[in-house]
Amino acid sequence: MNILAPSILSADFTILGQQIKATEKAGAGYLHFDVMDGIFVPSISFGLPVLKSIRKASNQVYDVHLMIEEPIRYVENFAESGADIITFHIEAASDVREVIDKIHSLGKKVGLAIKPKTPVEVVRPYLEHIDMLLIMTVEPGFGGQKYIDYCTDKIKEARELIDEAGLSIDIEIDGGVTYDNVRVPIEAGANVIVAGSACFTGDIESSVKALIEKISQ
Repeated sequence: MNILAPSILSADFTILGQQIKATEKAGAGYLHFDVMDGIFVPSISFGLPVLKSIRKASNQVYDVHLMIEEPIRYVENFAESGADIITFHIEAASDVREVIDKIHSLGKKVGLAIKPKTPVEVVRPYLEHIDMLLIMTVEPGFGGQKYIDYCTDKIKEARELIDEAGLSIDIEIDGGVTYDNVRVPIEAGANVIVAGSACFTGDIESSVKALIEKISQ
């Protein structure tokens, strides 16, 4: 099953609750929440108070993407604030397995993320312990970037690795998704698609419905 995860990084925060409800009404099963610390990535976004306040805005799966150094420090707080899936970067954790085990101990699903230049092979030791692999298709830290074409081969490689291991793991991609290119990562093997500007532009409900229809073809 292919899933759309609208990224609120591109939303209008003056009417955030209203826009979240529009994505849910349109059929988006997930809501993507980008946390940036200004250290692991150059930008600073939002954190625990925002997540806690919007948790009541919808019944979607809250997909929290931690772009922060040493995420072990905050996973419990994000779990308590309403995250359903907590994804962290392999490049940002000194003890990857410790973070995975901590998230699972809190009753949450685990996503493991890699940057565009990080080889897929580095996730092999952790595949049996995660629920989702996030492949960044832009450099993390800023919205509105162009999809990096070579990441399509990484998606294919990841899908082969997962299938060969006989595992059932979602592959999420994040970055540069538009209505015109959204089928590219799907056909390569991704099944969870993060989209920001493509969702929160124009009439949100119509934009989200169009993307869901496209990824479901």
